[in-house]
Amino acid sequence: MSEKDTISIQLVREALLQSCAPGAVTDEVLHKVGIDPSLLDNSVARVPATSYARLWRLLARRGDDEFFGMDPRKLKAGSFEFLCRCAMLQPNVAAGLTSGLGFLSLMLERMPAELVRQQSLAEIVLLESDHDPRRAFTYFTYWMIVHGVACWLAGRRIPILAIELRCPPPDFCDDYQVMFSENLRFDRPRTRMIVSADCLDLPIKRTAEELKRFLAHAPANILVKYRDPQSLANRIKHDLRQLPAEQWPETEALAQRLCMSASTLRRRLSEEGQTYQGLKDSVRKELAIVWLAEPSISFADIAARLGFADASSFYKAFRKWSGSNPGHYRSLILNESH
Repeated sequence: MSEKDTISIQLVREALLQSCAPGAVTDEVLHKVGIDPSLLDNSVARVPATSYARLWRLLARRGDDEFFGMDPRKLKAGSFEFLCRCAMLQPNVAAGLTSGLGFLSLMLERMPAELVRQQSLAEIVLLESDHDPRRAFTYFTYWMIVHGVACWLAGRRIPILAIELRCPPPDFCDDYQVMFSENLRFDRPRTRMIVSADCLDLPIKRTAEELKRFLAHAPANILVKYRDPQSLANRIKHDLRQLPAEQWPETEALAQRLCMSASTLRRRLSEEGQTYQGLKDSVRKELAIVWLAEPSISFADIAARLGFADASSFYKAFRKWSGSNPGHYRSLILNESH
C-alpha cells in the first residue's frame, strides 16, 4: 500500500471514540503514528492509509482489544491471528468463514453471526438481539475483518453485492463505499453482507509463511485503496450515471468530449487499471442492484433503462456480473427475515 492511499479523518475520529481518552492522550497517540491532531477539526481531511493502519495496531496493543472497545467483551490482542490460523486449516472458503464467524461469535458478546447459503448467493448475517443498532463504524470494522480474511483465504478479492445495516447512515459514506460496495443500505431490519456463493467453494491453500506475511502487513492490506475522486475513471462513471444508457457515448465520441484522442483515452484508463467497457458494466451493475431493491420496477423496465435489447440479455449480463440471476437477488434482498 502506497502513501498516496488515504483514509478519511472521520474514520480516525471513530477509531478513537471508545478506545482513547480525549485531550493529551489522543494527541500523543496521533503523533506516534504520524497524524497531525489538528486534522481532527477538519472534516474533509484525509490521512495516509498506512498511518491509519499504525493507529489501529497501536490502539489494539494499548487497550488489548482488536475491536476498538466497541463490544462489552474485548477482542484480545492475538485474536485476529488465531482466527486466521484456524480458518486456513479448513478445506474451503465456506468452512474457513464458518470457523472464523464461530470464533468471533464466541469472542464478541453482541456480534453473533452465521453464513447462510441461498442457492447462487451467500449472506453473512449478524444475529443481533433487539437492542439498539450499533454505530456504522462498528459494523464496518467487523465487515473489514471478516471480508479481509475471506479474501485472503480465497486468494482473490471477493466482490460484495450489497451490505445492509440496521443503523442510520453516517455523515460520511464515501470510504465505506470504496472499501466494500457502492450498494450500502441503511435502516434495514437486519445487518448482512451479500456475496456470490461461488467463492465459497474455492479451496484454501495457505502456508504458515503466507500467514506470517499477511499478519505482518495487517490491517493495511485489508484497507482497500481509496480511489481518487478526480481520476478519469471516476469522472467517466459520474457522467454515465447522469445519462440514460441509450445516450452513453461510444469511445470516439467520449474521447472527443474529453478533448483527447481515443488512443489517449484508452491509455489513460489502462494506467488506472480500467477499460471503458468495464466502466459501463460497472455502472450498469451498480444501477441494476439499486433498482432490483425496488419491487415496483419490473425486470423489463430495468433492462430497458440499462440499454439492453430485452430482459433475457439483462438476465445473462447480471448473472455474469454477480454470479446470480436478478430474480433470485431480488427475492433475497426483499425478504426481510428468514
